[in-house]
This record gives sequence, C-alpha cells and structure tokens, in this order.
Amino acid sequence: MQLRYSFRVYPNFAQQAALARAFGCARVVFNDAVRAREDARAARQPFPKIGELSRKLITEAKQTVERAWLGEVSAVVLQQSLRDAENAYRNFFGSLKGTRKGPKLGAPRFKSRKDGRQSIRFTVNARWSITDSGRLSLPKIGAVKVKWSRKLPVTPSSVTVIKDAAGRYFASFVIDTDRAAADQARMPDTDHTIGIDLGLTHFAVLSDGTKIDSPRFLRRAEKKLKKAQRGLSRKQKGSKNRAKARVKVARAHAKVADARREFHHQLSTKLISENQGIAVEDLSVAGLARTRLAKSVHDAGWASFLSMLEYKAERYGRVLVKVGRFEPTSQTCSTCGIKDGPKPLNVREWTCTACGTVHDRDTNAAINVKRAAGLAVSACGAPVRPEPHLAQREETGSHGLPTGNRAA
Repeated sequence: MQLRYSFRVYPNFAQQAALARAFGCARVVFNDAVRAREDARAARQPFPKIGELSRKLITEAKQTVERAWLGEVSAVVLQQSLRDAENAYRNFFGSLKGTRKGPKLGAPRFKSRKDGRQSIRFTVNARWSITDSGRLSLPKIGAVKVKWSRKLPVTPSSVTVIKDAAGRYFASFVIDTDRAAADQARMPDTDHTIGIDLGLTHFAVLSDGTKIDSPRFLRRAEKKLKKAQRGLSRKQKGSKNRAKARVKVARAHAKVADARREFHHQLSTKLISENQGIAVEDLSVAGLARTRLAKSVHDAGWASFLSMLEYKAERYGRVLVKVGRFEPTSQTCSTCGIKDGPKPLNVREWTCTACGTVHDRDTNAAINVKRAAGLAVSACGAPVRPEPHLAQREETGSHGLPTGNRAA
C-alpha cells in the first residue's frame, strides 16, 4: 500500500523565491490546460490530448516572449501540473458517470496565486535526492533544510513541496510499503476487541467503560481566533499590514488543526495497537454538520478520525467493522436486548423497563455497537464475525436529529 510521510522544510530566502517561481509556473500551466479544454468544449471540438497540450503549453510556450520564464523551473514540475489537470477532468467525468466513488465533483477551476495552498510535485525523473547531510536537493531550487521527525522506511517514489496558508513549507513523500513484511510485525495480534461510540459530551466511549474526553480545540481557541479575525477585518485591503494579519489568522487556525490531528493520530494508533477488532458507527457526518450541532461536530473531526482508523486497520492487519447508522444502539438495553425507545440527547442515563438495569447512555451504546458488529476472536487470535444483517429502516438514524442517537 502507499503511504505519505510529511516533514517540515525550511527554505532560505533565495529558495523561497525559487519555490514561488515554481508554484507560479505550475499554476499557469494548469490554468492554460483548463482554458484549452474549455475553449475546445465551447467550440464543440474534441478535447486536446495531454501530448498535444504538453507540446503547445510547455515546449512551444518556452520559445515565446510571453512564456519564456517557464524555462526557469524544472520541466518535470510543469509536466506534473498537466497531469494534475488531466486527473481533475478524469475525476470530474467519472463523478458524472457514477464510476467514481465519493461525493460529486465539479469541473476543474482556475487556480489563483491567492489560494491558501500552493504545491509542486517532483517525480524520479526530476532527479531530486536527499543529500548525505539530510537536506532535500531539488532541481533549480537547491538543497533545502528538512526537519526529519522519523526515518523513511524505503526510497520515496515522489516528493511534493507544499506551502500552506500560514506560510509554512512541507515536503510530502509517497512511500510504497510491504504491509505483510514491515507494518504488521510492529503490531502483533491480540485477543481484544472493542466497540466505540463517538459523541460530543465525550469524544469516544469504549465498550469496556473507558471515556475519552473531547479536547474541543476550536472552542478553546475561539477567543484568540476572534481577536485575530477582528484585527484582519480592520486592516485596509491590499495593504502589507492586512497581508500580515491574514497570515496571523491562518497560523491560529493551523495551530487548532494540528492539535486536533495529533489527538486523532495518538488515539487511533492506541486503539489499533491494543485491539484486533474495532467496531464503530457509520455516521453521516455531512448530515450532522447541517444541524444546530454543526460547530461541535466540525470541532470533533469524526470523519478524519474514522479515516485514520480505517487506513491504520488495513495497514496493521486489524479488522474495522462499521455498524449501520440506523442501528438503535442508544435505544436497546445491552443486558436483555429490549428496545426501550428513542431518548433525547439530554438523557445521559436511563433504566431499562424490562430488566431494571441502569445504563450509562454512551457505554450502553458502545456495547451495542460491538455486539451489532458481531466481533469475536478465535483461539488463534484471528478475528471472525457472522454474516452482516440489514438494519431496520424504521429505526432512528442520524437524519432524525436533534432527538436521534447519532450525536450522543
């Protein structure tokens, strides 16, 4: 499987200027490719092939006065920008035809130099390298200082240099790993399984009764964010002070996002390392983000956390089971199995009318999530589970907010 390793890089002033030129040239080639495609569509002509675009927009354009500066950057960067435009159109048409999974995508749009994220990609053909002193040598840019937080397991196949809205630079490497030989050896099999109930009162409640508090990174940083945003709004448009204030706002938001991402990584790695099987609810995060709980849902970052669990489970040989969102996990007694009906979100503890068991709402839901997934472990430690069954459509789901059980 392919993994991505990102490291912070610190280019000097000359290298920052060279990177700015590379970002600009890649952006111009991408926009020229989109414009050529749109002109062909307006004229009802076939879309030009990537070979034709490469000849016209790169090779021949370098010979003109208007585009002579394209020769100041690596040709691989320009070719990769063309491939990005090609992939953008391929994904767009695949989304229209329904052959591409995921949300619907729109047609490619022109890039702007004011975009918060700028990037260029170098493949093996670009002859980039990592020097003996640990610097990243990039063609026509130089040897850039890198903050190595960990070792690369194998030689990367490509590197992408990124500048974010906060003005930080990153080098992102694509790694092809042998999961069976390398990754699974780091995490031996275990006989533990767990069910997880995600919520807002607590970020996650486990079926063994463990409750993990929600850090609420955005809520805690609101005062600082408001102050920075207020300072930005008072600056004159187009001034240097406004540009400085914009970077200050971006850095404040980046700090919140980084803290949330680090929390997700630590928790997901801990759960994956300690459990052979993990059961979670298949939440409709997009639906929950359209309710009065939207700010808290975005602050929790459930979608990012679930995606981390998913790829780490695949990487380390674990089993991740997603329980249908219509499963009545908060309505069913985990002791006797009787469905006790829907309950509003303010009810955090309830007593079963059939067996009299007093339940903590979240712990009971986590136990039911694990039971609905059918997780079990055989004597040899291999995870097994019964065939999945269809959830009842009449059960309360995430579309029934705010009285449903999805945001509990």
